[in-house]
Amino acid sequence: MAITIRNITPQDNAATALMIRTVLREFKIDRPGTVYTDPTTDELSKVFEHPQSAYWLAEEDGVIIGGCGIYPTDGLPGGCVELVKLYTSASSRGKGIGRMLMEKSIESAQHFGYNEVYLESFPELTTAIAMYEKAGFKKLAAPLGNSGHFACNVWMLLVL
Repeated sequence: MAITIRNITPQDNAATALMIRTVLREFKIDRPGTVYTDPTTDELSKVFEHPQSAYWLAEEDGVIIGGCGIYPTDGLPGGCVELVKLYTSASSRGKGIGRMLMEKSIESAQHFGYNEVYLESFPELTTAIAMYEKAGFKKLAAPLGNSGHFACNVWMLLVL
């Protein structure tokens, strides 16, 4: 079964939002101040029409099993973009899909000319944080930008 990595389309919005919210419930981080309650989660294809942004989906046999993107979040320093909404379904974890999505998103950041990638996460997502650290992300003491996701309390930065 081949895994396809492709851009999000409007037809993917409902399935992608369901996958994201399922993961957040699984890790018990389905709370205000996260993408769980963010209304844009239901219209991600529209969000990623923004210039110099991209959202990649992993699909297997017609089923969305993961997603990740980059977005020029308001308030970030010049040349910096946010790595956003990296989620993989429970059945797809441990297969390198999250890493593939993260790498594809970082490639997009480089393609658009960014020189830093910022992210926000939660300590509950230990496997993801370890993956970010292995990729070269370093923890920050405070958030950057204005994502609106005030519940996140892990902030990291990758210098490209």
